[in-house]
Amino acid sequence: MREIDKPFLMPIEDVFSIKGRGTVGTGRIERGRAKVGDTIEIVGLKPNKTSVITGVEAFNKTMEEGQAGENVGVLLRVLKRTTSSAARSSALPSRSRPHQV
Repeated sequence: MREIDKPFLMPIEDVFSIKGRGTVGTGRIERGRAKVGDTIEIVGLKPNKTSVITGVEAFNKTMEEGQAGENVGVLLRVLKRTTSSAARSSALPSRSRPHQV
């Protein structure tokens, strides 16, 4: 069953940089929805960063939103490729925190 009513969470599997457009984080949406215009937070090993989703794409088709269970690419505004490296996750702001040792 898809968990679309829970807060957005997507582990980032790979990152691509598109010059003049932004950075694309790809992965499978674990829960929630990703809509164009949503503010998300990149959570991981470094300090968290926030960004805005400027596009959602799946299998070369542009979408208005991605839902839990879908493999998507999320175009993020004003982020460098190193900021949203693999092994990080994107989530709604203030909803997820990285594990602290």
